[in-house]
Amino acid sequence: MNKLSIVVPCYNEQETVNIFYRETTKVVDAMKMDYEIIFVNDGSRDKTLEELTKLHDAHPEHVIVIDFSRNFGKEGALLAGLESATGNYVTVMDADLQDPPEYLPKMFTVMNEQHVDIVGTRRVTRKGEPKIRSFFARQFYKLINKFTEVEIVDGARDFRLMTRPVVDSVLSLQEYHRFSKGIFAWVGYKTVYLEYENVERVAGETSWSFWKLFAYAIEGIVAFTVAPLRMATIFGILVSIIAFLYMLFVFGKALIIGDPVAGYPSMVVIILFLGGIQLLSLGIIGEYLSKTYMEAKKRPKYIIRKKYEQQKEEC
Repeated sequence: MNKLSIVVPCYNEQETVNIFYRETTKVVDAMKMDYEIIFVNDGSRDKTLEELTKLHDAHPEHVIVIDFSRNFGKEGALLAGLESATGNYVTVMDADLQDPPEYLPKMFTVMNEQHVDIVGTRRVTRKGEPKIRSFFARQFYKLINKFTEVEIVDGARDFRLMTRPVVDSVLSLQEYHRFSKGIFAWVGYKTVYLEYENVERVAGETSWSFWKLFAYAIEGIVAFTVAPLRMATIFGILVSIIAFLYMLFVFGKALIIGDPVAGYPSMVVIILFLGGIQLLSLGIIGEYLSKTYMEAKKRPKYIIRKKYEQQKEEC
């Protein structure tokens, strides 16, 4: 019998987890298939864990709760959920119901009819988001797709239905700094995207600030392309050529006119410009070096404080 594993990362979602469970189980029960819902409590500071343990106690046959020792970030929570999933079909969903559970039957239909391995979702509108966030999000996708070897679809959500081989391939990538949108694209497989309009949170507030999203974007760019390093090299070559030509100009002017003091303001501007380029290049190199440093440490991507699951009967 087919089994669906639903992975749900949670951070301060005390107001949404019960609503999510109620709405999602309505859909999955109607699909008449076995399922498990894996909630990963990512170091929540509210009563999320308390609400999740209540759900587990009431529905131990369907609800698994993984409680982290602290907040490790959504990528760590997503990885822990995927590693615990036992179904031959796996989906990732947000607890705030911005990923509509009513799309699950349609996703199964598309997967079976078109014989694909992944059915993803993408937002065609960003209604309800701040305009500046939407603008930078679109620019991020344009930028990263110019430099990466795989296409990361604009507006794509983590909400997707995957077959077991896809999940196993995703889990085979063991890098410390993970960017799931890029990983899902990198592993390949036949993929179809379903489009839908943006859905606002059912309750509570998002924990993703503009700066967190910005840092996540930098993480994705560094994780999936070395283009910034190449750009730093190209900038260095171009600036060196310009500096050399300007040096010849200043030297020639000093010989002919003999007035080096007049060029003081422009010299200051050039020095500041060169210094800025150098700092930018060092910053780019530092980003890649820091990622290499963290990979070399071999630290775990998350630590589980406790796992709540139904005890298997011993034979």
